[in-house]
Amino acid sequence: MDFEARSIVQSHEQKRLDGERTAAERNKLGQFATPLPLAIEITHAVAELCGQTPKRFLEPSLGLGSFYLSCLHVFESIDVAVGVELDPRLAQAADQLWSDSGLKVIEADFTRLAPPEAKDRFDLILANPPYVRHHHLDKDEKARLQGLVQDRLSIHVSGLAGLYVAFLLLADAWLSPEGVAAWLIPSEFLDVNYGSALRTYLVDHVNTLRIHRFLPSDTQFADALVTSTVVIFTKSGKPPVSIRFTEGGTLLKPTNDIYLDVSKLKHANKWSNERIVTNDRSQTALGDLFTIRRGIATGSNRFFILDRTAAFDRGIPGSVLRPILPGARNLHHDIIESDSDGYPSIARQLALLDCRVRFEEVESPALRAYLFEGQTLAIHQGYLTSRRSPWYLQEQREVAPFLCTYMGRGQVGGNPFRFLWNKSEAIAANTYLMLIPREPLRQRMIDSPELSPAIFAWLQSRTRESLTREGRVYGGGLHKIEPRELACLPADELRELIRSL
Repeated sequence: MDFEARSIVQSHEQKRLDGERTAAERNKLGQFATPLPLAIEITHAVAELCGQTPKRFLEPSLGLGSFYLSCLHVFESIDVAVGVELDPRLAQAADQLWSDSGLKVIEADFTRLAPPEAKDRFDLILANPPYVRHHHLDKDEKARLQGLVQDRLSIHVSGLAGLYVAFLLLADAWLSPEGVAAWLIPSEFLDVNYGSALRTYLVDHVNTLRIHRFLPSDTQFADALVTSTVVIFTKSGKPPVSIRFTEGGTLLKPTNDIYLDVSKLKHANKWSNERIVTNDRSQTALGDLFTIRRGIATGSNRFFILDRTAAFDRGIPGSVLRPILPGARNLHHDIIESDSDGYPSIARQLALLDCRVRFEEVESPALRAYLFEGQTLAIHQGYLTSRRSPWYLQEQREVAPFLCTYMGRGQVGGNPFRFLWNKSEAIAANTYLMLIPREPLRQRMIDSPELSPAIFAWLQSRTRESLTREGRVYGGGLHKIEPRELACLPADELRELIRSL
């Protein structure tokens, strides 16, 4: 069977097997098949770098063997080819597809296999590891993976890291000293704290040749909202002095192409190109002026956040209700005015149930009935509520005069993040970042009322580029910014503005 015929058969078989599981089931298992054109592109890029035909090939997360098929297309011949696949359905289908062409399929969990002896290691590894998010890994599995990586490489893997991080690091023991590896992984590792294990490996343990980040608007998987990066490295030679970073376009014809010094990368919290190249030397960051925190996580918004009128009708006393902002899409103005009770002056006001006493001390029959209702709904057994005493106890936050939405897309060319000026006494849920002024700015804002509108105008004038550089981006152009990231926003100009008023 020739290459084209094999690719057609593989495509049909992939659609059939994907149809046997829902998107949610495949997401939980981290199963996102590598598109064959992308696998071929990656294989061509590796062929250009290694300059010779590999003899021993490994695909540790085989699926239906897109990378193996691409090797058959790009290389003249391979002496030994091995594919490892955990899912019995995929392993059996791959064996039927490729056994006659020389691929040995092993049905197993790659992370549980003992690495081969030195003479049996592989000089080419191509892989799209399972993208299983950390919350789908139980505590014991995380500990097992962390222990293996620590023992083999002396690298600590965060408990927030997805399976792909440990997967890539454990494959180090399978790669020969002259071997080349290319991995298709989520771009998040470039910028998030839990990607530090991978970043350490790429600058200290291997000779990283190339890191290519696809544009956020160009997701490589139709069924995964993930921005992808290709990492290519070899175990031969000294650790690199610089690494080639490319972005956009295709792997073979990127839009941007630069080399970054490893000395800079080692001390950078983020590896996205613009961040490192810009090397902003601002003396003041937004976090020097404001404490920036996520809003509260209630444990169950549908139970703890009530329509204010409905809470009143139920007889729940106002003493245990606190104003809380609705989601940003329900706020039609960026300046939130206040009514006489401190609630936002909006059509539908929301209240947070914020009771601070034990159940047996609750005097209001209506409140006791509502809390009992929560227990019948098993609200008290939730992840957050089960860790609180009493279970309905809420986090405490100061009222923040300024807020920022922490996730968004924005219109084309527009800002994905939205700043709000909160004149009410409402706190916010965790879809917002709360900007609480530090001293002496807090007192200055009290003494000088003209400061607040000036600060708000400055916040709103922040460009899309300045904010997205601090945050991170996911497939389809979904942007996200965490408190620490917003706190890094350069604020020399704001500091001078405050001094001048």
